[in-house]
Amino acid sequence: RVPLPAGGSRIARVAAPRSALAMAAKGKNRNAETSDNSGSLRQLLGLKGASEADLDVPFNWKIRLQLMKPATWIPLIWGVACGAAASGNYHAVWNLFGDAPTTDSWGVVGEDTIKAMGAMMLSGPILCGFTQTINDWYDRDLDAINEPYRPIPSGAISETEVYQQIYALLIGGLGLAVGLDFWAGNEWPVICLVASIGTFLAYIYSAPPLKLKANGWTGTFALGSSYIALPWWCGHAMFDAASITPQEVVLTILYSIAGLGIAIVNDFKSIEGDAELGMQSLPVAFGVDTAKWICVGAIDITQLGVAAYLYSIGETRYALILLALILPQMFSQVTFLQDPIENDVKYQAAAQPFLVFGILTTAIAVGHHQF
Repeated sequence: RVPLPAGGSRIARVAAPRSALAMAAKGKNRNAETSDNSGSLRQLLGLKGASEADLDVPFNWKIRLQLMKPATWIPLIWGVACGAAASGNYHAVWNLFGDAPTTDSWGVVGEDTIKAMGAMMLSGPILCGFTQTINDWYDRDLDAINEPYRPIPSGAISETEVYQQIYALLIGGLGLAVGLDFWAGNEWPVICLVASIGTFLAYIYSAPPLKLKANGWTGTFALGSSYIALPWWCGHAMFDAASITPQEVVLTILYSIAGLGIAIVNDFKSIEGDAELGMQSLPVAFGVDTAKWICVGAIDITQLGVAAYLYSIGETRYALILLALILPQMFSQVTFLQDPIENDVKYQAAAQPFLVFGILTTAIAVGHHQF
């Protein structure tokens, strides 16, 4: 293993295990720049098919942003929106025209919008950015095999810059969480607690000795809860933390199990590198054929259970809407099950919009229901 360079020097390469060198060579061409002129945008969003970043920009900001993977912020921002809807206390523009919770004040609508944006900034760019940065740091050996073009194994960012980014996002995130709790008037610092849980999970997910991601079950559930339950709780706590009910917590945990299934979808593309480095992702631990059924089972059974629960508490309209959003996902799984490695991206593109709107439907039902 090549020792890490000191301080501000660029990381020329973090060496992979000797037996992985052939696979690393194979991975060099996996990020061929797209021909649709979107390479520069893909680089900023942290997506494959990106062009090489300009390293001469101030503060190396393009690489820093790529390391935070902005494309992954969207589910957490959506989760905050769902939590705000579930609170029953978020006032949007349409609430000026009679929809509950009603208001006749543009000031209330404006303040609630800014509150929601503050919680979204915390959950998305700051804490998800922290999670992605720390994950890439501890995944540098794995990325040298699967994604050698990533900022750290490619040498585009120094060790010092990585640590600066980690600590800036961590301290900034916890500081913002304290401020949001104060603004929300929470008796207990619920948002700060949620942010602390999220940062702790982010660390133990990626870092030894626990490194939850090395175990398929703990890693994927931690990932699912971080992307669904935690931002939901943050969004709700911004608009009355005291109204979070046990039933709502259970629903978010169920959706986190569905998130476990989505995380398994992402594991299929990394099965070679995971196996090489001893990472026990579910496709590695159980094989592709078993893992694909665990994946769709986690996604479908939990959502059907949520729909059944909404029906049982009298929220029939929302239960039927949710069922209508589940069926297209199940249809998309037919192709996915035939070849999950080849069809993982296609499945996510086809099914995930229905999943996220199902989560919002459930959130609106929770906000509508009197527990």
